[in-house]
Amino acid sequence: MTNILEAICNIVENNNYNILSVYQGRNRINSIGYALERFIKDAFANSLKEDIEATRLEKYEEIFSWLGNQNNPPDIMIKGGDAIEVKKTQGQKSNLALNSSYPKSNIRSDSTMIIKECRTCEDWIEKDIIYCIGHTDDKLLKSLWMVYGNIYAASHKTYQIIKRKISDGINEIPNVEFNVTKELGRVNRVDPLGITNLRIRGMWQIQNPRVVFDYLNNNILDSSLVAIIPTEKYSSFPIDSISRIEYIKDKGFSIDDVKVKNPNNPAKLIDCKLIMYKQNDKKK
Repeated sequence: MTNILEAICNIVENNNYNILSVYQGRNRINSIGYALERFIKDAFANSLKEDIEATRLEKYEEIFSWLGNQNNPPDIMIKGGDAIEVKKTQGQKSNLALNSSYPKSNIRSDSTMIIKECRTCEDWIEKDIIYCIGHTDDKLLKSLWMVYGNIYAASHKTYQIIKRKISDGINEIPNVEFNVTKELGRVNRVDPLGITNLRIRGMWQIQNPRVVFDYLNNNILDSSLVAIIPTEKYSSFPIDSISRIEYIKDKGFSIDDVKVKNPNNPAKLIDCKLIMYKQNDKKK
């Protein structure tokens, strides 16, 4: 089974961030967003250097239980492992647009945002989620951040309370026919003819982790790759994966012990591993 440590090792060893040209040549992909998502899949599947598409797809089938769709999270699920959400920004510190899905500390199979095919793709109840945020221009992956949801987003109830209060407030308006939906809700029959409905949809945003975690290291924004992993999670990975990542000797690579603010109570700190890699220009 793969994991974030294996993916990081694969990215460092591959050391090629010219992702649009790579995937244009292999798959006729013209979108940097699709190229980024394929890059993340290949990093976890150890297929970054695989040129035969059929072989790559076999690796995907072996490793992943779900490869998502555009409208429902997550984008990727590892069999028996973590879920992955891929986001792209073209501004280094731009907010992330999450649309109707609020930030997730983890992902649960009973969520209303999870479709049936994802819920039943394997036997699962709850998964840790990794946010993979790529800072790109029109061709290059300029940097990649990988952050676990439970050190980035607050608990589900924090966001659900807001959603519920909005719905309750609308429902208190006199003569309003309110329907609960997977979004914030819908008001039916707004006009005298009863032919107009109002769809109420949340448009969630969250600050870029480059802003959220900028207090951790003065050089963090200069890195090509940054991963922040709770120490407890890091220690749970197979010893082979831990040994592999700790054996990396590249001078641009580092693993440090840090403490990050607890998203549910910033007065408390969470022990984490901060992994940084600055791409060697000579290897580009």
